[in-house]
Amino acid sequence: MKTRIDKIDKNKICEASIQAAGEILKDGGLVAFPTETVYGLGANALDEEAAKKTYAAKGRPSDNPLIVHIARMEDLEAITTHVPEVAKTVAEAFWPGPLTMIFDKSDLVPYGTTGGLDTVAVRMPSDEIARRVILAGGGYISAPSANTSGRPSPTTAEHVAEDLDGRIEMILDGGAVDIGVESTILDMTVTPPMILRPGAVTKEMLEELIGEVEVDRTLIEADSKIVPKAPGMKYRHYAPKASLSIVEGKLEDVISYINREAGEKIAQGYRIGIIGTTETIEHYHCGDVKCIGTREDESTIAGRLYGILREFDADEVDFIYSESFDAGGIGSAVMNRLLKAAGHHVIRL
Repeated sequence: MKTRIDKIDKNKICEASIQAAGEILKDGGLVAFPTETVYGLGANALDEEAAKKTYAAKGRPSDNPLIVHIARMEDLEAITTHVPEVAKTVAEAFWPGPLTMIFDKSDLVPYGTTGGLDTVAVRMPSDEIARRVILAGGGYISAPSANTSGRPSPTTAEHVAEDLDGRIEMILDGGAVDIGVESTILDMTVTPPMILRPGAVTKEMLEELIGEVEVDRTLIEADSKIVPKAPGMKYRHYAPKASLSIVEGKLEDVISYINREAGEKIAQGYRIGIIGTTETIEHYHCGDVKCIGTREDESTIAGRLYGILREFDADEVDFIYSESFDAGGIGSAVMNRLLKAAGHHVIRL
């Protein structure tokens, strides 16, 4: 299969590219497109065969649910059986945007899309290219991250092509995404609502609006018998090819430990990657040191995370050491992704 790649400007959207993407989706094909979070791999969410193609292209386990993307609030009713009032309040505040909510599904949504569950995850993205693609494709587009399963999620079209060129029909290249980590997932089928995956819409933001919100802190192992209710809960995700370790402790101790470990491994002939910040990179003395952003604004760290992991793949490093980050606000999303990428390998000093 030859993958068509169209460059598209969100400030001057090419209608021909949007319509071409829509036709592919209506015919059961796959189209990668930008959202404000990461690039998504779009398919017709109401077509069971299209869901199968999505799982096959990504090499994704079929019990890992897909998020259904909509562009109009009224479309939510057709794919759910009940939308609680609290969910409507949340939607008014955060849709369109980087938030996914889980509802009881209607019969319109096939089990192939929901990973066999009676619930459906739904998001309304704010990215204008994404919204136009969703409408052109029929209004209901499942769109997991547009990468092969387990790899760092794509934040540019180049990342998508690295993984999926020749495996999908089309990539819409809208440039780099704005946020860089996947949407927050909020389970609205329980009381109080529960965050199943942290993202740019934080626990603090939600609680300010609706009161108590719980966070699912369960670490589900890859061989767990528990069925995941949301993408990314069960399997190792976002992983670079190298072994990744997160080093946690006082920052000066973390820097000292990483410098020592990196020096020893380099002496043994290994290639070492180090993830530092604007505040710390000058203190690392060896290895392939990359700046992920500034601790003064952790949204910069979220935006660089997946790109840096892919850069280390290109540099063919053997081991990666990363500083840890604050778990408040969007930092909780950064640490969630880092922990999964590291297989929860944390060195506590």
